[in-house]
Formats: sequence, structure tokens, C-alpha cells
Amino acid sequence: MARIPIATYRVQLTKDFPFEKARQLLPFLQKMGISDLYASPVFVARPGSMHGYDVVDPSRANPELGGNEGFDALAEDLKSRGMGLLLDIVPNHMAASSSNQWWSDVLESGPSSRYAAFFDVEWDPGWERGEEKIFLPVLGSPFGTVLENQEIQLHMGDAGFTIRYYAATLPVDPSTYAQILDARRDEWPQSEEFQALMDSIGRLPDRQSMMWEAIEARRREVPSIKSTLSSLYRSHPEVTALVDRLVVDFNGTKGNPASFDRLEDLIESQAYRLSWWQVARERMNYRRFFDVSELIGIRVENPEVFAATHSAILEWVEQGKATGLRVDHVDGLWNPREYLERLNALGNRPYLLVEKILLEDERLPSDWPIEGTSGYDFLGIVNAVFIDPSSLDALQDTYTRFTGLSWNFEDAAYEQKRWIIRHLFRGEMFALSLHLALIAEEDRHGRDLSPDDLRQALTEVTACLRVYRTYFEDGSMPPRDRDYIRGAVAEARRRNPGVSEAAYNFLQRVLLLGFPRRLSESGKRTWIRFIRRWQQLTSPITAKGVEDTTMYVYNRLLSMNEVGAQHHGISLEQFHQFNEHRQRHWPAAMSTTSTHDTKRSADVRARLNVLSEMPGEWNRYLFRWARWNRDKKLSIDGRPIPDPNEETFLYQTLLGAWPFDEQDIPSFIDRVKQYIVKASREAKVYSSWMRPNEEHERAIHQFLEAILERGDGNRFLPHFLEVQQRIAFFGAMNSLSQELLKIAAPGVPDFYQNTMLWDLSLVDPDNRRLVEMDTRLRIAEEIDDWHGGIVRELLENWRDGRVKAFLIHRALNARRADPDLFIRGSYVPLEVDGTHRDCVVAFARQLDSRMAVAVVPRFMTRVASIGRAPIGRRAWKATVVRMPEGHWTDAITGRTVTGSGVGEILSTFPVALLLR
Repeated sequence: MARIPIATYRVQLTKDFPFEKARQLLPFLQKMGISDLYASPVFVARPGSMHGYDVVDPSRANPELGGNEGFDALAEDLKSRGMGLLLDIVPNHMAASSSNQWWSDVLESGPSSRYAAFFDVEWDPGWERGEEKIFLPVLGSPFGTVLENQEIQLHMGDAGFTIRYYAATLPVDPSTYAQILDARRDEWPQSEEFQALMDSIGRLPDRQSMMWEAIEARRREVPSIKSTLSSLYRSHPEVTALVDRLVVDFNGTKGNPASFDRLEDLIESQAYRLSWWQVARERMNYRRFFDVSELIGIRVENPEVFAATHSAILEWVEQGKATGLRVDHVDGLWNPREYLERLNALGNRPYLLVEKILLEDERLPSDWPIEGTSGYDFLGIVNAVFIDPSSLDALQDTYTRFTGLSWNFEDAAYEQKRWIIRHLFRGEMFALSLHLALIAEEDRHGRDLSPDDLRQALTEVTACLRVYRTYFEDGSMPPRDRDYIRGAVAEARRRNPGVSEAAYNFLQRVLLLGFPRRLSESGKRTWIRFIRRWQQLTSPITAKGVEDTTMYVYNRLLSMNEVGAQHHGISLEQFHQFNEHRQRHWPAAMSTTSTHDTKRSADVRARLNVLSEMPGEWNRYLFRWARWNRDKKLSIDGRPIPDPNEETFLYQTLLGAWPFDEQDIPSFIDRVKQYIVKASREAKVYSSWMRPNEEHERAIHQFLEAILERGDGNRFLPHFLEVQQRIAFFGAMNSLSQELLKIAAPGVPDFYQNTMLWDLSLVDPDNRRLVEMDTRLRIAEEIDDWHGGIVRELLENWRDGRVKAFLIHRALNARRADPDLFIRGSYVPLEVDGTHRDCVVAFARQLDSRMAVAVVPRFMTRVASIGRAPIGRRAWKATVVRMPEGHWTDAITGRTVTGSGVGEILSTFPVALLLR
């Protein structure tokens, strides 16, 4: 049996927040009711990594975090406190970095490297000149320009000859050393050692050799040759002088193009091809993590690769140092279920979660041997509870009239996914379409189809797929995935009828494994390989098209622009149905509201959700603010900046993230400026990461400064602050409700760093700022003295965030006192009647005779006024929860509750967790 956490706390470990800092946080976490520390990736990553997903050595803990010794100390400290450790692991990719010794070996030796099978490289992608090369899009300008600017340099060091391009250090294949050394053959030292070295280089098999004996000889000799040359270079002045002159010769003379010929020839002789980064989208021949060329996919489906990349993970799990695993980007794997079964088969079975984005009513595959997802599905559903679905049409109307954009979310997502395919994944889609065309050539119904038609059909169906990816096992496609594929094809036909019906029909048959009767076993394997490759690609296309583009250009209500979000609103009944399903099938899945990847924190979303309660007022505010601020815009090419879509994005961002303390405003404005740069480039309308438009970004910065400048002439700022104060108060009340739902509903509640107090973070890197330790350690000292009598003080001083910490502390400790009730207990929706019945969410958790009831308000602008919490009979009037009979104690305040009126249940605090 896996150890199921009571609650988890996620920390982002960096060189500035290493294992030792995490240990200092444990007293606070334990006092708050956290049972398990949830750590970002801990393995050796690229130097200075701020996230840990760019792993270069998965066999040991990162020295920048404290190394194995620091990890062991953290694990021991947790164990002594009875706490567990949940590790975020990265099985899909590694860093394509010179600090990754496996990758460097592949760059040096190509297909003959002992690690060649570790990485997902298409050695013969179909457009190269019959060469087995790795395409490396690392240059900032075209190759010839970079070369003749002397930005690429030959270098000699402890690793032998290398090619350097700024921070990138690339190996030189020792079998090509003769190209360098022969250039000054008449100057060779007449020593036996040097001659022996040259003889070894001459005997070294070429990396292209397919003979196993030659490959083994090469692997054996290469380290010796590099070591010998480096030793001679350091200790023999004649060798030093020779090599230094050669390096100068090869690095050429600026202004003399011919002087770079030898360096060019040497580079062309390597197992890699250096290219301009902008060509990556057309010519990639290795699987990337999303569109990040610096992260390369690994073949973890290979048992040897699994063993090598999981040696430390498996050891830590077996030793009890790691009690749980969160699998990053599970949809990038060749066969997710097979991989998860390997982890599930460990003797000391870990608590096992996957990072899996479920869209709308999509369900997690029921046969995966895991506890559930890392919680984006819960995030989406619990956020939607606080959005009034009846206001969405009005909000859409306001958005359309203000911006002139008539699209809905689905239209925007379709257009952006097509853009992403054309501009970021053109090479991958081209390779897939070549593969599809080869399949078609062998099929009587496909042989006459145009390759271009097949490519267009593949693009359209991929853009119309409404889930991140499909799956198939044992040669068959689950019914749900067959429906997703048929739906995508039907939608593609509707959106682009210009593609031939025959191409759509053929592609659908391939994706649904409709093998021809006479297809050979080899042919079937070709079909399956195509489908697997497509399945691995649809997820990054959806992530980049929806998460990283659509959510920055479709700005009706920004709180709905979140990973896992529900874009159509939900009813209270749907919320209850989600929780009932979760309790039956995934009771130990994670429940999260803020993560290292969310577009904005839960507290920011809670504020913005208030706009759904006041669509008419928001319409007036938006048009009024735009009118007042019209003269503060700069004009670029006759276009006022920001445009209306960017303007509504900016106003919502300010409303959601405006700080509580006036002293924080200057740093907040700086943070928003950084955020604007990222948001503009992710939107890809006027600026992008490929083609940054700094003039446009500066214009928005100047607009921001102008509208926030204090002075009699600025009508916007005082009115904005008045509106923002109202939004902030009701947003805080929403946050309290959301936190209790997370703690009491089915699932394991997770808390991202800094979120146990108010956290008004935006997307990364803003949400990865260091944990503020002093306040938390002070709370750890004081919190035992907090009791129900402090409630009034906490509510009066709600801006300092202690009210949120108090709620979490009391509710989590109630959960810790009876964990079985909250993990195994049934979920029972409770009816609410009376005046404000739509403004209350109530449910019970029951196990045998034990019961807990959660009662939380929503849509509180209908119930309370600014500064007055939604408590007491005056606010709730004749609103009643149909509760089971019994004597109840509120775990938050310690009060005894005997009635079922909401005004009595919430007589002193905005939410209640009643225990019988």
C-alpha cells in the first residue's frame, strides 16, 4: 500500500533555496498540518537552473541544492517528524547541454555512442543528405555569419578539442583530430608519445561504422586519445606550441572568408550540424520538450534507459527516502501506462501521481495504476464554482464590443494551434506527413492521395483534437479515444472543407488502426509507430497552442484562462458530480489551486472571479477607463498601443494582482512590466520569443506608468483603486471558501510555496520567487496560541493574510485527526434552501458514524458589503443547509452548532467545517 499524504506543500528548490532551507521550513509546515513535502526536481540540472527540469545527471542529487548528503539529511529530518517526501521526476526529457555527459557522448560519436539509443533522435529524417547527424539549432544568426564573425571557435582543453559557441561547448570527434593536426604536419614533435597518439587516431574506427567490433573499439579508444592529447598539451611545450598555432589557424581571420574553410570542414565532419535557431521549427530531427530545443526527449520505454535514468529514484523509494512520485509530462511518453506499471511494481510502492491535463469532461484512463493526477482537473472545477455561469454571455458581449474580436474560446484555440503547428512544429509535422505518405503508398485507398492533402488533413485534425492526446494499448483503441479522433476529423471537415474527403477518411482509418486485410506485420508496426509519434506530438501542440498562446489572446475573463480550466462555466450539480466521481475512482488524487505552472495564483483568480458577479459594472468600468486613458497611449505605425485586447488584459491583471501594502507598489509595477514582456511574447500577436518587438513592449510599459502616475490629472487611478478595494475584499472571501473546498473535498490538498498566506503571483518566473521565511517561522511559533477567540481580530485585519493561515491550520489539523474520513469517506452533496441558496456550497464526508460537513459561501457580493464578512443571520436571512441530525463542532472556530441556518453556521467566520 502506498503512503497517502494528508496534505502536501510544494517547494521550488534552487541554489538560493536548497535542501537546508527546506529543512528550516519543516516546523512551520508540520504545525500547519502538512504531512508531506513536495519537491521540485532534485537531480543534477544545468548550472544555475531555477526549476530543475533540465536534468543532466539523474543518478544523484544536485550539488547546488546540497547534493546527496543534503538530500539524505532532508529525508532523515522528514522521517523523524513522521513526514513524507513527494518527488517531481522528469522521465520524458533531459537537457541537451554540454554539462550532460550522455548527450555530449552522442554528439561526439553519433549513432555509435553507447548512449545513442537513450535519446529520441531521428537519425535519417528524410531531408538530410544521407548523413546521420543531429540537427543543433543553437546559433543566434545563420551559420556563415556566425562563423565569419569568429563567434564559433576551436578550443583545446581537458576534454580534448572542442567547438565553442559562447556558453555552448561541443565535442570534436577524435576520429577527425587528424583534420586538425595534419594541417601542420611538418611541425609535428618527433617524440614517441606524440607519434603513438597519431597512430591511435589513425586506427580509430569512424563513427559511421556499423560493425559491432569497431564500435566497441571506438568506445574503448576515444577516452584514451582525448586524455593523452590533453596530457601532452599540458606537459610538452612542443605539443602546446603546435596546438596553439593550429587553433589560431582554424579560428580564421575576420574579413578573410577563406580563412574559415578548415574550421567549416571540421564542423561539417562532426555528428551534429550547427544551425540558426530559427530553422529549428523546420528541420528538427530530435523530439523536444514542447518547442524547447535545449530539452531533448529520452526513450524511457527502453528498459536500459529506464534503469539508467531511474537508478537513484528507485533506490530512494526502496529505502523509504522518497514516499511519492509525481511524473512530469506523462503525455510525452511513448507508452504512459507501461511506464507507470514499472513504477507501480516497486516493492516499496510509492504514492504515484501524473501531471496530466484533462479538458472539460475528459476522464483519466481508468486502467492507469496510479493515485490520480497532480490536480489541474480539481483546480479547473473548483475555480469554476466561483464564476457565475449566467454572466458569461454578458462578459462575452462586453469583450466582443470592446475589442472587436468575435471569437469564442474554441475558435481561438483552433486558430492558435494551427499557428503553432505552422511556426513551431513545422519540422515535426513535415516528418509525420512523410511517414503518413509512405503508409498511403502501400494502401490501395491511399496511394493516389496527394502528399500535400495528407499533410493538410493531419494539420487540421491535430488542431481540432479536443484532448491533449489519445492512447492505445495492445493494438486496440479505447472507445473514448476513438470518439475523440472521430470528433476531431468531423470538426476538421467542418472548419476546413477544402481538404479532400478522401484524405480525411484515410487519416481517420490510420488513426483508428483500421488495418487493411492484407497488411503485413511489418506494415502494422509502421502504422503503430506513426500513431505513437503523433500521440507524442499532439500534447505539446495543445500545450503551446492553448496554454501558452490562446490563454494570452482570449481575454474575456482571465481567471478562466488556466490549465485545466472549464471554459463554459459549470453548475453546482456538476461540481458535486465531479467530486462524487473522484471519490469513487481517484480518492487520493492531488487537489491543487496554485502551482509552479499556473498562469496566475489562486488568490488572483479568486479576485477576478468577482467580475462574473458584476458584468454590468465591469462593462461600464472597462469602457470608462479606456476613454480616460486614451491619450496615454503611444502610436506605432498608426496603431495605438496597447490595443483593446491588451488593454483589458492589463486592467484585469492589475485588479487581480494589486498588492495589499502600498509599499509594495513600486516592486509590483516592475513585476508587471516583466509579466507584460512574457505575456506579449506568448500571445505572439505583435511580439514573440522568436521575434521580440521591444518597441511595442516599451509602449505598453509607458502606458502602464502613465495610468498609475498619481496626480490631479489622472482620473483613472483613484477610481481604479476604489474598484480594486472592493474586488480585493470579495476575492479574499472567495479564497477562504476555495481553500476549505480543497481541504474537505475528495483528494489530497496541495499548497504551493507562499500560498498559505495571501499570494498574488503571476506566471513563472513571478510565481517562483523565494519563500519568505521569517513570517512563516514566526507563525509557527505563534500558531498554537491561535483559537476561536482570535477570529474577529483576524477578520478585521484580513489584509495581512493571517486569516487564511488560520483557516488552513485549523482545517488541516482536523483532517490530520481523522485522515480516513477525508480519504475514504463518501461524498454527499447537501441541499441548500432559502434566500441565498445559490450562494452556498455544502457537502458532507461520511465514514461509518463519523461525518464532516463543509459549508462555504460564493457569489458574496449578493450577500455582504465591502469590509463586512458574509456572516450572521443579517447576511444570510432564511438560508438553510439540509444537514444530517446531530451535535456539531466547527473545527475552524471551536463553536458548537445546533441549527442548520447558514446564518448560524457562519455566525462568526465566513466558512465552516462541522464535525459530528
